[in-house]
Amino acid sequence: MASLVRHVTFDCADPYALAGFWAAVLDGTIAENDLPGDPEVLVTSAGTALLFIAVPDAKVVKNRLHVDLQPQDRTRDEEVERLLALGATVVGDHRKPDGAGWVTMADPVGNEFCVERSAAERASAAAS
Repeated sequence: MASLVRHVTFDCADPYALAGFWAAVLDGTIAENDLPGDPEVLVTSAGTALLFIAVPDAKVVKNRLHVDLQPQDRTRDEEVERLLALGATVVGDHRKPDGAGWVTMADPVGNEFCVERSAAERASAAAS
């Protein structure tokens, strides 16, 4: 049997704060035994688990790996607005007039991620 990804790990200065942002993004939960000030904080959600680990050095270059999000119960554009309200920022807008494309965003500490169209939007475009 092949290996499975157990979780994706983020290095950061404040694991609990960043985990709170991502728990809200993914409608996930922070592990009950993880508290502010802990060196590791785990977020679990329906699709994945993310682990946030305290490191002393700051992020200085673009991520070599990023997460692609696909909204489940709203459109891509609605999700972008929701994430902006949670504290994300837009890094690049790659949406096209025909509805294709994605939005590159950054979490509160600068980790980039993309927001793609929902499955419903993709199916609607394919049926057209």
